[in-house]
Amino acid sequence: MPVRINSDSPSAYISIMRGCENMCSFCIVPFTRGRERSRPTDSILQEVKMLSDQGVKEVTLLGQNVNSYRDLSQTTVPVSFSTDTRLSRGFSTIYRTRQGGRRFADLMDKVSLVDPEMRIRFTSPHPKDFPDELLYLIRERANVCNLVHMPAQSGNTEVLKRMRRGYTRESYLELVENIWSIIPDVSLSSDFIAGFCGETDEEHRDTISLLDTVKFDMAYMFAYSMRKKTHAHHAMQDDVLEEVKKRRLQEIIDTFYSHVGERNRRLVGSHQLVLVEGTSKRSEEEVAGRTDGNVKVIFPGSMTEPLTQSSTTFRPGDYVIVKITEARDGSVRLRGVPVRLSSILDFSRNQISDSDQPTNHKSLSNSTS
Repeated sequence: MPVRINSDSPSAYISIMRGCENMCSFCIVPFTRGRERSRPTDSILQEVKMLSDQGVKEVTLLGQNVNSYRDLSQTTVPVSFSTDTRLSRGFSTIYRTRQGGRRFADLMDKVSLVDPEMRIRFTSPHPKDFPDELLYLIRERANVCNLVHMPAQSGNTEVLKRMRRGYTRESYLELVENIWSIIPDVSLSSDFIAGFCGETDEEHRDTISLLDTVKFDMAYMFAYSMRKKTHAHHAMQDDVLEEVKKRRLQEIIDTFYSHVGERNRRLVGSHQLVLVEGTSKRSEEEVAGRTDGNVKVIFPGSMTEPLTQSSTTFRPGDYVIVKITEARDGSVRLRGVPVRLSSILDFSRNQISDSDQPTNHKSLSNSTS
């Protein structure tokens, strides 16, 4: 069954699959959650429709490896296994994948059509499962959020090999470039692990370099902690000192936040469609909500229409066009002023001119490497 944090929340979560077969050397999930099992598409669509009828305005599709979803329930031919599958260019797997059935892009296509006024997000994915058809769908459907989570874990190819991630630094950056080219206004987030087994200072600097190159909008950053039963536990030594892990983690965090202010300042003056989540924690006179790119925005909870002088109070579930007025260094939050109530389709059809809507796209050739 779908999950809502509370009955007033405009957001809900639907689990679409469980398990993971990537077998990354640091990860315990395959041993605790088992092999990948995907729910039938029809049952997921029924839950999305039910949530839409209840007034939910945002659904997040969940899975340990969400974009490897494959519904085989309607398959009439025997399931085959192959390593020849539609993966991101330059990516590989260490296991033989199932063929046939409905894939994640097929599911996203159907889910996004249930209610054009319901935002669709998904987490947590693996970078290998971003074929072009999924990226084009994200770009073309106004209600599919332009946020792509791409857990890198490390910026060094040798560390990635030890992690059994199935890609190199170069192929990861090629995927970033491809995403930027297809979805120019995309927001990118990632995961990073500091101090994995055998990581040297030089390998750590490659992770810092990756952060400097991509300038992620959001990142989840951790110091490595070995888990029993994992491949790393059986085959590697947790040989990076704890104080070194902490120092490297802090350097990763500092590097990430050094770019956040720059990224958010580019949004000042732009108009963003914000889904109101509730009253701001700091002031009852303000509300908080999130943009398509999952950036939190704080703005006044009511406004007076200039022409009619009528007052509008914003409530959870409202879509509000907000003009961004402030972005602070070291903060992932923005502040703004409300312009008017809107909708996903209205905003997408009547966006302010491109010159007023900054994009995140840039060429890696112009970035720090």
